Amino acid sequence: MISFDEALQRIHNLAQPLPYEEVSFETSANRVLADNLTSRSDAPSQDVSAMDGYGVRDSDLTNLPVRLPILAQSFAGSPPPPQFTQTGCVRIFTGAPVPAGIDRVIIQENVERDGDIAIIKSPVSESRNIRKKGSDFKAGDTLLKAGTHLSWRAMTTAAAADRESVKVIRTPKAVILATGDELKPPGQAHLHPGAIPESVSFGISAYIKANGGDVIRSESLNDSPQLLEKAAASAIHDADIVIVTGGASVGEKDYAKAMFENHGMELIFSKVAIKPGKPVWCAKVKNTIILGLPGNPTSALVTARLFLKPLLLGLAGRDNKAGSAPRQMETSMPIPQNGNRENFMRGYIKDEKVCLFTNQDSSAQSVLARADILIRRLPNAPEVQVGEKVIIYDF
Repeated sequence: MISFDEALQRIHNLAQPLPYEEVSFETSANRVLADNLTSRSDAPSQDVSAMDGYGVRDSDLTNLPVRLPILAQSFAGSPPPPQFTQTGCVRIFTGAPVPAGIDRVIIQENVERDGDIAIIKSPVSESRNIRKKGSDFKAGDTLLKAGTHLSWRAMTTAAAADRESVKVIRTPKAVILATGDELKPPGQAHLHPGAIPESVSFGISAYIKANGGDVIRSESLNDSPQLLEKAAASAIHDADIVIVTGGASVGEKDYAKAMFENHGMELIFSKVAIKPGKPVWCAKVKNTIILGLPGNPTSALVTARLFLKPLLLGLAGRDNKAGSAPRQMETSMPIPQNGNRENFMRGYIKDEKVCLFTNQDSSAQSVLARADILIRRLPNAPEVQVGEKVIIYDF
């Protein structure tokens, strides 16, 4: 049995980015760039107006006030008017091309109209209100570096590169194997004495999708060694990561690790000194990672947060340390002294303070939907008083 910190370090070392694939830009959101993204052209691609107003030549502004005929109009997305070589001005709008010969754009609030005549009375400002060609970036400039997560902000910048496809780290493919004779699909458990609804895989599936993974299938399996080994072989072949729920303790029918042993399993760790979730384990078969979660719902979800999230982030090319980092916050209630095993207690935030649920049983499901943090309590940590800070993880 190893410590939480040691187990997490092994997870970080294990979760290396998957190979890249080229996808259409429209489907690349929340992926990670596998190569630098360079711009196809200058931005702006030509001189454009920064304001709605009137484009003028400086030579026509030497004696104010001045009346200038409006000789043309320029709209965003339209070709620029011909070069200006005579006295006059162009009605121009934000983002519209600036004709050659125009030196500045005077904002419309500083111009009076008399039919097709623009009257300029006030001295012009120092600003020319023209965005020069390539002033944002030039063709070939790197807009986003390899390793950038294509968040909603980065997608806007990426779109400006004008690329129809991008190279990104492949999405981790996951298979979920829920084990146990007692498990029945929701809606059927009440029909079988001694059965319980298989609940964990639904939460784990949603969690994988929320953290950038793709669940290619989820299976509920009886405790038959032959059936389990067959499912294991198929999962190893199809998935980058296999999540096994249940069968991780020392009972007579706990087959979770055994189902992978004939496939050359390399054990990364077998138990972690935490509460809840001590039976959590991790292994590898060739290029497939296997994460074994306890069967108790709370234990399964807590260990998924602690270990599955950094696995998924790392495989997808994201920073799995920063993406699952803890923080500190004051508590609104006392927290009792901890025992000799590291504890991740379920809690919630109210009025910017940490609150603790009374029921901390590892099999409890009623508080899971309301818990939004895990409170990390180190071995033998003393009692926490109201107002003191504790270490928390988003849950």
